[in-house]
Amino acid sequence: MTTTDTIPRTAHRTRSRNGSRTAAKTSGVNGAARAPRPAAEPTTVSGLFDGAAKNAVIRGGGYLPGPKDVSVPPALVRDHGLRTGDVVDGTAQNGRLISVETVNGLPPGAPRPDFADLVPIHPTERLRLETGPAVLATRVIDLLAPIGKGQRGLIVAPPKAGKTMLLQAVANAITTNHPECHLMIVLVDERPEEVTDMRESVQAEVIASTFDRPATDHIAVTELAVERAKRLVELGHDVVMLIDSITRLGRAYNMTAPSGGRILTGGIDVRAVHPPKRVLGAARNLQGAGSLTILAAALVETGSKMDDNLFEEFKSTGNMELRLSRSLSEKRVFPAVDVTGSGTRREELLVDPAELPLLWKLRRALHDQGTVEPFLATLKGTGSNAELLLSLRNA
Repeated sequence: MTTTDTIPRTAHRTRSRNGSRTAAKTSGVNGAARAPRPAAEPTTVSGLFDGAAKNAVIRGGGYLPGPKDVSVPPALVRDHGLRTGDVVDGTAQNGRLISVETVNGLPPGAPRPDFADLVPIHPTERLRLETGPAVLATRVIDLLAPIGKGQRGLIVAPPKAGKTMLLQAVANAITTNHPECHLMIVLVDERPEEVTDMRESVQAEVIASTFDRPATDHIAVTELAVERAKRLVELGHDVVMLIDSITRLGRAYNMTAPSGGRILTGGIDVRAVHPPKRVLGAARNLQGAGSLTILAAALVETGSKMDDNLFEEFKSTGNMELRLSRSLSEKRVFPAVDVTGSGTRREELLVDPAELPLLWKLRRALHDQGTVEPFLATLKGTGSNAELLLSLRNA
């Protein structure tokens, strides 16, 4: 007996009258036809549309690929004008979207502007961060580097300089003073416990890709978050995004860059420099629409030449910079803000004309002192920034 006599075949070929060969699928030894698979019941789905993926999908479990993802046919994308970052509600069957009910809470096809066509202008509406006399970090930012809606800022941070605590203070100030803003916090290549701490410390949309995930996930999460922010801005919303950190995002782009490119100082592929700049460049105040404010942490003095060179590439893109000082943090002085290296471009558009000369007077005094400790002591002794500036005017 041959092997083919003892092992049942699940499919055998037959020859038709015209000589062509056809395959007849059977199930089991009796050759009975396999029953057709019943169609699944349609289900409602809601999630972020990701058109940048290899195949367009609705992310059913957040910003990363997951088992709840639903594929989207190209016809639906075209007919409803879906854009990456849209929140789509619809009906799916067998893991495939079959109808669209709403896009960003509006009927499909509702008119909306395109982010790329909107006109960027300088920030003119201030984001006040001062929340109380004891929260010095946000009071210092208001005095030294004020922030407006649509700001593109860098928080230049050496290790252990209080970056995370500063970001949490800024996030809590935004939710307290500006509830009209949609706050997003993007954590790239971060420790899982830091992600948990951030989610428990602030009331915001925390989007994270931890260090145990591949670099491609770091990139995908950040890019989808930025696209989501753009869709909100198109609808007239003000969005504030905190990124920790743009340096680690740059490393991820460098790791995924194709081989064979020109290498810059520090081992940076020249093709890895532009994508993080594109992320930062999304921050803007838009005429006739909303605004996207991005404050991104840039890591320096890490011992990596790559990190220093990435910062050199990024620093020309921002219109606000807050520098943290390693020497102050080593002396346990917090917030460890470098008063001489921090500032905002065109701050006169944000600050009240009566307040502006007082801020300049304060900064001149800080430059003359050469140290921030007396200033922080004075700040602790006043109940508000207004009280501090009033004392300067009367001095």
